[in-house]
Amino acid sequence: MSRLPGALAHLPLPIIGSPLFIISNPKLVIEQCKAGVVGSMPALNARPAAQLEDWLAEITETLAAWNLAHPGQPAAPFAINQIVHKSNDRLEHDLEVCARFKVPIIITSLGAREDLNQAVHSWGGVTLHDIINNKHAHKAIEKGADGLVAVATGAGGHAGVKSPFALIQEIRQWFDGPVALSGAISTGGAVLAAQAMGADFAYIGSAFIATEEARASDGYKQAIVNGDSDDIVYSNLFTGVHGNYLAPSIRAAGMDPDNLPESDPSKMNFGGDKSKAWKDIWGCGQGIGTIDKVQTTAAYVAQLKREYEAARRRLLA
Repeated sequence: MSRLPGALAHLPLPIIGSPLFIISNPKLVIEQCKAGVVGSMPALNARPAAQLEDWLAEITETLAAWNLAHPGQPAAPFAINQIVHKSNDRLEHDLEVCARFKVPIIITSLGAREDLNQAVHSWGGVTLHDIINNKHAHKAIEKGADGLVAVATGAGGHAGVKSPFALIQEIRQWFDGPVALSGAISTGGAVLAAQAMGADFAYIGSAFIATEEARASDGYKQAIVNGDSDDIVYSNLFTGVHGNYLAPSIRAAGMDPDNLPESDPSKMNFGGDKSKAWKDIWGCGQGIGTIDKVQTTAAYVAQLKREYEAARRRLLA
């Protein structure tokens, strides 16, 4: 078993809900945490920047009230995702707001920074860093991250191309801290498989888009319900970083998903202007073939728990 920091040591389910750009909001995060999984959202989802303080107040106050009312069923901690790329001109502001609220977990993406990790540690927070290969994993830990989010092939949004088997086994040769695995995980059985490979947690994103609390359009949610892995397209056109997207949304935007041009990575931008593209082009991972309905977050997590326990029983039998 890995060395787990306090914020991650006693989760009812070994699941972290991944931060979904535009889609994650306080309502979704709160329901994830109440259901026993780590809820998360990108800081950049709060627009304008001043809204982040309101959102963090809503999350912390609501979860504190829940814990008082349910001492035997406390909420899981929540996480905020920070984009470290140089195009994010809000990073310092957003990190200062997170410091005031002592956010338990910070998930960093697109850049590892030692000073950021030290800042989070100064208020007792835990840092997890997104990586897509073993080289980036080494760099993140050298820069002071507490743990890793291993983004393997098939994950929604900015995904890597490594097999989860290869990625996890390479990381576990040298790192015994917390690792979450991302990539086409949408069932309780897949959560258990992630642990069997050596991960501590499953990192689930796309399936939560098809929940009632998610801030996604009805068309987006229905496309996930109707789609499967054949509907996922891997491209760097939309942000400059390769990621997985739903083909129907690309067609609806007037493009051919089978013939997309390559983007110039130097044009990568995660500021406010570029967010508009994500409203029309829908990020999604390959694991959606099992999603057959839109339901509440609580109902989906309960389903994951049942499937997880059933998978454990099958193996023990």
